[in-house]
Amino acid sequence: QLQASGGGLVKAGGSLKLSCAVSGITFSSYTSSYSMAWFRQAPGKEREFVATIWRNVGNTYYEQAVKGRFTISRDNAKNTVYLQMDNLKPEDTAVYYCAVGRPILSSRERREGYTYWGQGTQVTVSS
Repeated sequence: QLQASGGGLVKAGGSLKLSCAVSGITFSSYTSSYSMAWFRQAPGKEREFVATIWRNVGNTYYEQAVKGRFTISRDNAKNTVYLQMDNLKPEDTAVYYCAVGRPILSSRERREGYTYWGQGTQVTVSS
């Protein structure tokens, strides 16, 4: 139900926009009940939280290292959630995953709160 795309190779300081297409359900009703998030996993590291857009009201939350550079958004008409990534750094290199779930607010950065996951898309930032 989740299909991530948009990854690629970019130089430091560049931009990429990731997309996560949701299929099989009515997106607008989905976003009223579920929060959507992006996580990333670098080689040899744990999967970590990047950003989430909260169910219904659409509040956004970011991991400190990406705040001010990344923007999460959703388009109900296109059944898609996006992650706009600007001013990319080599340390942003990772496989990026979209996820859907109903975590409690205080646990929004924990993987366990998200039930459904996309397949991942590789982002590589060269120095």
